[in-house]
Amino acid sequence: MKRLILVAALLPFAVLAQPINTLNNPNQPGYENPSQQRMQNQMMIQQQQQTGMLNQQLQTQTRVQQQHLQTQMNNDTLRVQQSQPGVQVLPNTSGGMLSGTESSGGVQQQHMLPQQQNGSMLNNP
Repeated sequence: MKRLILVAALLPFAVLAQPINTLNNPNQPGYENPSQQRMQNQMMIQQQQQTGMLNQQLQTQTRVQQQHLQTQMNNDTLRVQQSQPGVQVLPNTSGGMLSGTESSGGVQQQHMLPQQQNGSMLNNP
């Protein structure tokens, strides 16, 4: 009888106990192990960092290859020009393919249309 009274007295405190977390129940579908979830997050972050590093390395390698190719092309052009007799070699002031300026062999190109002094093509001088 004393046990029954003791259980009856403790029963209200059982209501205050922490409820069962239904989201963290391994028997429920869709349960994800927290340590496995942390591991997946760490692996995903590491993969993103490695992808960024590889992209930087690829850009650097591409830039170095372009510069090397440009140097080789300039050297080959100079060698061909020097091997031809009677040809004056002009310095390459345009910077080559990587600079984006247009010139042909160091000589600036001129436009065919005459320049107007007053800036208008409608007024005839």
